[in-house]
Formats: sequence, C-alpha cells, structure tokens
Amino acid sequence: MISIDIHKDLHGSDGDMGLDIKLDIKDGEFLALGGVSGSGKSTFLRILAGLEDAKGSIKLEDSIWLDDKNSLRVQDRDIGFVFQDYALFENMSVEKNLLYVKKDKDLATKLLTLTNLINLKDRYPNTLSGGQKQRVSICRALMSKPKLLLLDEPLSALDPSMRLKLQDEILQLHKEFSLTTVMVSHDSSEIYRLANRVVMIDKGQIVSEGKPKDILLKSTGSQKFSFEGEVLDIIKMDVVYVVVISIGQQITQVVLSKEEVKDISISSKISISTKAFSPTLM
Repeated sequence: MISIDIHKDLHGSDGDMGLDIKLDIKDGEFLALGGVSGSGKSTFLRILAGLEDAKGSIKLEDSIWLDDKNSLRVQDRDIGFVFQDYALFENMSVEKNLLYVKKDKDLATKLLTLTNLINLKDRYPNTLSGGQKQRVSICRALMSKPKLLLLDEPLSALDPSMRLKLQDEILQLHKEFSLTTVMVSHDSSEIYRLANRVVMIDKGQIVSEGKPKDILLKSTGSQKFSFEGEVLDIIKMDVVYVVVISIGQQITQVVLSKEEVKDISISSKISISTKAFSPTLM
C-alpha cells in the first residue's frame, strides 16, 4: 500500500493553482491518471518519483519517502520510471542499456524475450523504431525489480496499431512481475484496457475516481453510450446530412436531418449518444 497526501504550488498557463492529492494505491493495482493537459498529472508522477519536491507525506509500507523532515532520494525509492521520450543511452546496445541499471543478464534476457527484443539485443537505439525504443525503455525500468512502475504517457508518440501491441505487453509485464503501476494517459481506450482504477485530476484536485467503466462511460438515464467528439465534415446527401465525427482515435458517421444539423458546424465539439438505437448529437 502506498499512502499519499501531498501539496505543491504550481504556476501554469492559466495562473497559479495548488496540487492537492490524497490517495491510497493498493499493491498490485494498475492506476491510471486522467484529465486535461496542465491539470497536474505528470507533476504528481514526478513527485512520487522524487524528481520534484512537495509538502506532505508519501509512505510505501514501512518506508517513508516524504515527510516534513526528509525526502528520500530518487535512487533510494523502489521505482521504475518510463518517460515519453525513451531517454536511452545512444552509445550503448539494447542489452547494455538494461545491464547499466543492474548486472543481471538472466533478467535482461527474460525481459527482452517477453517483449520480442531478444534478437535486437546488440543493436543501438538509433537503429530502432519508436515502438522498439519504448520497449527497451520499459524493460530498462524493470531491471531494478521495482515495487512501483511509473508511466508518463509512454505510448502517446506511437501509431495506433503499435500502441495496442505495447499496451498488451505492458499489461503482461505488470502481471508477470506483480507490479504496482501508475500511468498518466489522455487516451480513454488505453485507460479502459489497462487500468483497474482511474483517478481524474482537474486543476490539481481529484474530481472523480473509480473503475474505468464507471468513470469513462458517460451515459445518463436510458442512454446506452455517450462520447465526446469533434465534427470533421458535414456532407449533404439528398434530403439528409452525413456528419463525420472524430472520437478519440476513431472516426464515425451519423446521419441527421436538416433540422438536426442546423446548429452544428465543422470543428464543433459535440456529445454523441444513443437512446433506443437513435443517435443524438448535442
């Protein structure tokens, strides 16, 4: 169990705000942090890692990482951290990037095998694709056998098919190594697939938390589903209109009447829902 009760004053583009997080994370949990950019998610992750200071307390079982007297050094916290930008040593091979953390060749081989990188162990980072680099970064973070794995939007720079593949591998590693994982992500589908709990943060405060299906499926009353999207195009076809909508990484089409489409324009932010199989845009 990790018990967190921290405060930090932040200075963002929208002015000053306080990051106030009080949260318990259970052993073996896969926790996702969601919310708009600038809400404090990545800062919270960096405070957990010891990369930024804060007031308050962080306790992992019997170990105190932060209190009013001391802040445990990054290297003394039992964590693995995966950044969006890979942060690999370009002058070292894939295998040596892992062995730099810990001289455990058996563990390095196991990790590279699990992530389908074993045949690339002697290659250098500049010869790898983005997905392969991120695999190496994840493997390197696990070389110290951390109790806590921190992921700061690790897949956001990858194409959709590669993201799906790496999501499966992250979940496999989370289970294989009995990790406690905290991930920052803006991708609702990614959160839904990986996390067993999601915490939504807005302006430095926790505004909601729970199971992904309860937090992310925005439906009310008898609505069967509801998603936020953006109108990409409006096409007139005979007496109806086809509205092309972007929802996350998906694009869909909805047929509307002239009356229904009159208040909608390209780039409109809309909510698309259904009730009794009849789509409604608002």
